[in-house]
Amino acid sequence: MSLKTILVTGGAGFIGSNFIINSLKRFKSWNIINLDKLTYAGNLTNLESVKGHNRYRFIKGDISNKKLIDNLFKKQSIDCVVNFAAESHVDRSILDPDIFIKTNVVGTQVLLEAAKKYSVKISLFRYQLTRFMEKLLKVNRMRPID
Repeated sequence: MSLKTILVTGGAGFIGSNFIINSLKRFKSWNIINLDKLTYAGNLTNLESVKGHNRYRFIKGDISNKKLIDNLFKKQSIDCVVNFAAESHVDRSILDPDIFIKTNVVGTQVLLEAAKKYSVKISLFRYQLTRFMEKLLKVNRMRPID
């Protein structure tokens, strides 16, 4: 069985950490590299259950850092990218829109350019992930709150 190396960006957030934990359980052929900047939404305590796992590795870093991303793709033989890294709180976007542009636009562009350069598959991006996680966690976000 050939191991696949999956780069998960933003993996210390709620959705990303659940994706990592569930993926390590379900996909024995996956090595997961978690790249996260650890901003207000990222918390490594979400990943305590996989700390020290032999198919999991954490790297603190920013997806908009071209040198870091290029090095990562070059040295780690990435097979697939799952991008959860995003600024998402609307109130923060009003106070500091530049960080949203840097992460959500520039960071995504950096990932796409590296994926193209190294012929790496881009799997899921944030807008698709809500549905994926609903199915994985068997959650219905349209369900009324009691």
